Amino acid sequence: MKKLLLSAAAGLMATAAIAQSPTRPIFYSISFANAAHHEAEIVMFVPQVPDGNFKVRMSRSSAGRYATHEFGKNVYNVKATDAKGKELPLKQIEGDVYEVGSHPETVKISYTLFANHTDGTYASVDPSHAHLNMPAAFMWIPGLENRPIQFEFNDLDKYGWRVATQLKHESGKIYSAPNMQYMMDSPTELSAYKEKSWDVVNTDGKTEKINLTIHSDDNQGVIDNFAAMLQKLVLEEKAVFGELPTYDYGEYTFLDDVYPTVSGDGMEHRNSTCIVQPAPKVEGYENDLLGTFAHEYFHSWNVKRIRPKSLEPFNFEHADMSSELWFAEGFTQYYGELLLVRSGFIKPDDYTGTIAGLVNSVLNKPASKHYTAPQMSRYSVFADAGVSIDPNNNNNIFTSYYFYGDAIALALDLRLRSDFNLTLDDYMRTVWLNRGKVMKPYTIPDLQADLAQVTKNPKFAAEFFSKYINGLEKNDYEALLAKAGFVLRKAAPGKAWAGPLSVAQNRGRSGVARTTGSAGLPIQASTVQGTPIYKAGLDAGDVIIKADGKEVTDAKSFTDIVAAKNIGDKIVVNYRNRTGDHETTIVLEENPALEVVPAEKAGKTLTKEQEAFRNNWLSSKVK
Repeated sequence: MKKLLLSAAAGLMATAAIAQSPTRPIFYSISFANAAHHEAEIVMFVPQVPDGNFKVRMSRSSAGRYATHEFGKNVYNVKATDAKGKELPLKQIEGDVYEVGSHPETVKISYTLFANHTDGTYASVDPSHAHLNMPAAFMWIPGLENRPIQFEFNDLDKYGWRVATQLKHESGKIYSAPNMQYMMDSPTELSAYKEKSWDVVNTDGKTEKINLTIHSDDNQGVIDNFAAMLQKLVLEEKAVFGELPTYDYGEYTFLDDVYPTVSGDGMEHRNSTCIVQPAPKVEGYENDLLGTFAHEYFHSWNVKRIRPKSLEPFNFEHADMSSELWFAEGFTQYYGELLLVRSGFIKPDDYTGTIAGLVNSVLNKPASKHYTAPQMSRYSVFADAGVSIDPNNNNNIFTSYYFYGDAIALALDLRLRSDFNLTLDDYMRTVWLNRGKVMKPYTIPDLQADLAQVTKNPKFAAEFFSKYINGLEKNDYEALLAKAGFVLRKAAPGKAWAGPLSVAQNRGRSGVARTTGSAGLPIQASTVQGTPIYKAGLDAGDVIIKADGKEVTDAKSFTDIVAAKNIGDKIVVNYRNRTGDHETTIVLEENPALEVVPAEKAGKTLTKEQEAFRNNWLSSKVK
């Protein structure tokens, strides 16, 4: 510990120019002597501490996440000392908050961080890398958020690591951030990653550098090839807005971690994105991995600069709730998928499956019939990787704001093309120029005003927002898709259907699915409102023993019984729950699921107008 303290002081002395400024930076020194056991030792050197007791804390939320996360649980051995190592009074007043008592002008806070979850939200440390999401790793002092910050990353040579981050490189092992908000938005990967960089000449003539860093079991040739694919995607995204953002320090960095045991995730940041992908390697999986890049890079415009007012400034002490995520995440989701088609990585025929999925999410999900897109956005405080152990009723009360907004974006794009000879690209550029480029946070009425501006039709904008965003009406997707020569139709016409059964939720504290201790098919999550099985009174906790007189042992045996029947047939179901044995009757219906197919594969003639509409929509926009 003494060695760490000396290292922190030495690092501060090495930056004498900054130390002479009126406000000296908060300095973090991070070391990894026990990386094999997923621990990091962190020392926080705080000069010019204000008089009186002060608090030091861990965060409970993270940039890009909207639910609460308990990062404080993985911090221990917390101590406060003066510059000479003398301990100061320190009291833990909440799970993630400590209070320092009587103190001199300079205080050092030291602690151990346990980190063993590689994704976009948490942190992980092992001999292969230190994957640092900043809110999950670094304590901070409320009231000093505007202080400049410096980092010293130690043990790099010991493990053969290099530093990939959007933090500014000062010299050697020292990196900096202008304030806490920027620091928290700067994920950092320490590893023997491979890198490929290239320059993009922006519309203003200035050059922006794009860095691809990948920690994976691939050779440099694979990374170079993947970078060439990514370059096409970057240019396609640039074409939507007409320009790249002006990145701080002139660089944007992709931080990618690819390994079978990591947790799949993508997390946007101002000048970088943290992408984590559970694949064996990049090679052979390039097209599968590229989708996350498409979504996250679009965020460097939409979310990180086109910024909801509800998220400004981001509060790291609790979940940040926003009514605009249908636009921030949903419209980004739409473009992430669409731009893979425009870039040539997904064929238009294959894109129909994506379209069908999002249309089903708004036309066939119970929540979409009862809750608006802003309401579903606000539910993110529970849905966005929030941690809970009790079952929920999300099958009936939640539609992902990703898909809700995705479907709205699809409809608006097709409406603008057919009614105004405009595109959603035109709308996004207007929002960019009015909001993002000038960093003016927006509200939902602002988005409506921008739609009125681009269409020159305030009545249309007011009606669209009233019906489809603030209201519960749904667009006519069948008619809209027909303009592009796509047919929206029933996926299983004439087939009997009982409704979906959830059999993989409702896990116990151990993470093992609860069982009934007897034969049968346990229903382990809420059945879906309006489905035959829901109407029959079956729900979570019931165990189906027999259906139509036949024993039911698993989900397949039940669906096989249903598949042999016709629409309108009745199936007697014997089931068991805590109140005993029961019998009910399921009246089978037609499956409402929809599919999208090209007109020419549906036995229809593709007109020249439809072909032109489709090509204009799905073709590359890079000149």
